[in-house]
Amino acid sequence: MKKIIFFYSFFLILSCNSQDKRPVQGKTVFQRVQNAKFKDATKSPLTKKDFKTFSKLEFYDIDSSFVVIAKLTKTPKAPIFEMATTTTRKPLYKKYGILHFTIKGKDLSLNIYQSQDFDRDPKYKDYLFLPFTDKTSGTTSYGGGRYMDIFTTDERKDGTILLDFNNLYNPYCAYNGRYSCPIPPQENHLNIPVIAGVKVYDKY
Repeated sequence: MKKIIFFYSFFLILSCNSQDKRPVQGKTVFQRVQNAKFKDATKSPLTKKDFKTFSKLEFYDIDSSFVVIAKLTKTPKAPIFEMATTTTRKPLYKKYGILHFTIKGKDLSLNIYQSQDFDRDPKYKDYLFLPFTDKTSGTTSYGGGRYMDIFTTDERKDGTILLDFNNLYNPYCAYNGRYSCPIPPQENHLNIPVIAGVKVYDKY
């Protein structure tokens, strides 16, 4: 059902964007959805000034080596904690589990989190949050890290989850300082360059 809703939203975005003579750019559905959102004045996080000159986001080339199967080790007794953000806001999260995977021969792991505020917004009940930094952070990718959306329904019967790092995106703070964005915990740093997903936003 989640994928059906995703593709319906994608075509809805494109149909709304069809009034714009410029075609929506992107090599994958994910990239085209992101670019369509940024070109939609009602959804774009861009400042009014940047929105006027925006054409498309920059992505790394699609790389299949950054599409991996991760083993999920759940942590049901993990404590609730306040996650740091770019402002004074302290949203409540809980470590949902640890993802173990291999990229280019290196064994890696990342913590994955679940918001504890879903009682205020039920749509986030099945949403899991994967924020991290890597060796590209602060150079060719945003210094504040990048995010990947995962859902509890993505877990397979064997306890694995498909991770596609080509679908990484920046927090809205990368485009507009008025947003409050979670900062990836220090333990969620990958000691490799993740050359996949969206690049740092260069408005010049």
